[in-house]
Amino acid sequence: MESYHIRGGNRISGEYNVKGAKNAALPILAATILSGAECQLSNIPQITDVCSMKKILNELGCKTDTSDETIIVDSRELVADTISLKRMREMRSSVFLLGALLGRCGSAVISQPGGCNIGSRPIDLHLYALRRLGAEIIEKDDVIICKASKLRGAVIDFSFPSVGATENAIMAATTAEGHTVLNNCAMEPEIGDLQDFLNACGADIKGAGTKTIYINGCSVLHGGNHQIIPDRIECGTYLAAAAATGGELILHHAQSRHLKSILEKLIETGCEVGVKRDKIYFKAPAKLKAPSKIITGPYPEFPTDLQSPFLSMLTLAEGSSYVDETIFENRFAFTEELKRMGADISVEENHAFINGVKELKGCRLSATDLRGGASLVIAGLMAQGKTVIEGIEHIERGYADFSQTLRSLGADIRKTND
Repeated sequence: MESYHIRGGNRISGEYNVKGAKNAALPILAATILSGAECQLSNIPQITDVCSMKKILNELGCKTDTSDETIIVDSRELVADTISLKRMREMRSSVFLLGALLGRCGSAVISQPGGCNIGSRPIDLHLYALRRLGAEIIEKDDVIICKASKLRGAVIDFSFPSVGATENAIMAATTAEGHTVLNNCAMEPEIGDLQDFLNACGADIKGAGTKTIYINGCSVLHGGNHQIIPDRIECGTYLAAAAATGGELILHHAQSRHLKSILEKLIETGCEVGVKRDKIYFKAPAKLKAPSKIITGPYPEFPTDLQSPFLSMLTLAEGSSYVDETIFENRFAFTEELKRMGADISVEENHAFINGVKELKGCRLSATDLRGGASLVIAGLMAQGKTVIEGIEHIERGYADFSQTLRSLGADIRKTND
């Protein structure tokens, strides 16, 4: 079993080129099916979730060719509409194929998706949107069977701005007959990236990044080329690591406009932040100050995916910090591991209270989800002594070359096979 071995005390400093966004790459890879042609995607992150998505596409009959951070997907010979239980359990993002397969084949068979254990994440809103577009859906045990002789445009009102449901609805509506209006949509930048890719393939979609999206269905799409946007969550994770260790960073290929809520909180802790075109210049103070309350929420609010890295960062901050998690009820599970290192954290329902301590002490920890795992790495970088983190397969689902990158930025970290 592979693990990270970390000796804390080194500053995270240097320069880093931000990779492509995981949360944009996965739905866009799924959307290539709609083109029925060859699509070239660049700036794809080399993470295990992307490998899993490629395996699914290959099993469905697509051909994929990878060279560094570029993937070519040829979906002309798509032959299947069913995603195996094994693949669904490997990666929650496989649910994005539901809308794409329905739009291309008129049918799709999946099971309930897997992924990180961070709380209940039902796909009810995904199924609601597909039913509104005319799909017949049968749920039997853990299997979901979707069929539609013809999808037709509709007005869809989401009760919550779900990112995944918004993206699935966009994909299904892209080739539906007529006009679709999506209301109360998620506004994450990754949804805008999906819109840009589909429009490059001949779709007619407007409004991504706002609460209302308009889609004029197109019967036929064509292939296209697209570059994935930078990963704002990866960017925020490295900023948190630098802040936690008193470091300095220059991040290249960063989209600061996607990071407003994150940068504001870092400035509150005493960090210096400068922005110039696609670069972020960052310098941490000798001692972080507790910021005002962090409340997670849908974009443009503070992202739930960065709640855990920031919480780890604040364990050594001066004063008391408060975090409210409004998206996932189990996202504080990792704090039990931080307590073992000496952190002073109390959790009540969806509220976490952090009193800054003088030091954390390294120990053996276990990662059980992607972002919580990254937060344990940050804690290990801050701690005195040696920290060993198991379960790193969760972390590598979303961070490319994580240990190598941190080592290049000054960390004493190595990946071993215990």
